[in-house]
Amino acid sequence: MTHLLVQFLVILAVSVVAGVIGSLLGLGGGIIVIPALTLFLHVDFRIAAGASIVSIIATSSGSAATYVKDRLSNIRVGMFLEILTSIGAVCGAFLAGVVKGSALYVVFALVLLYSLYPMGKKIALELGWRLRPHGKDQAESLPPDPLAAKLGFSSTYYDPAAKREISYDLHHVPAGAGIMYFAGLASGLLGIGSGVFKVVALDTAMGMPMKASTATSNFMIGVTAAASAGIYFLRGDIDPLIAAPVALGVLAGSLVGTRLLARLAGASIRIIFFVVLAIIAIQMLLRGFNISL
Repeated sequence: MTHLLVQFLVILAVSVVAGVIGSLLGLGGGIIVIPALTLFLHVDFRIAAGASIVSIIATSSGSAATYVKDRLSNIRVGMFLEILTSIGAVCGAFLAGVVKGSALYVVFALVLLYSLYPMGKKIALELGWRLRPHGKDQAESLPPDPLAAKLGFSSTYYDPAAKREISYDLHHVPAGAGIMYFAGLASGLLGIGSGVFKVVALDTAMGMPMKASTATSNFMIGVTAAASAGIYFLRGDIDPLIAAPVALGVLAGSLVGTRLLARLAGASIRIIFFVVLAIIAIQMLLRGFNISL
């Protein structure tokens, strides 16, 4: 009994830290908590992924509700693209049951390394380096995609920073939908929110402003995770003794991280986390290839 209590408290503490870091970096707690559970607490990858999916459902619900209330989330776009991400998540969850554990470590490491790219751009911007404009908050001067126009994807939101309404149209809907499928596949396979891929689809491929992209991605993450959660549960990959403290810890940590963001966000903080995540990615990659240092 004492052993279970100690395990619960340790996982809870680790998950709180993961939630704080994930919130500060905008990557979500799952991409931090899975390496922590597998590398340091020696939890099976599939069990860690199942626990992460439960935490994603819990944490995304609160923030998604706030974004919907503020009219930042494009509900129509989110509901349409959720069809693709949910199908991808179900496929990914099935694949997770047959893919070798070593391969999962390698794929996770590659996804984590890819996630470092937008963080590196944020660090460069904070250091004053000049980069190509990305994530514009104004609509492009291109006509809307015919499919987007037919489905009524154009929308507006109020930007407090700019103190005005931002209007936008969407473009390249088929390309964005394709990326969304692979985002769902990664989510179901690895137990992560795959918010990075969703934002790439919305912002880069479809031309949605960054703030609306982030909010809409957050709205979709919980539904994507729920689509694969049932398969993980039926397969026995959701251990309540691990999933419960992970969900509670990541939720609490994300709330703390959100409040700390305004005070702690800076180039030096991001550089430290960038290095830490790069080391974790390399460790996951080495473990996947059974290489020990």
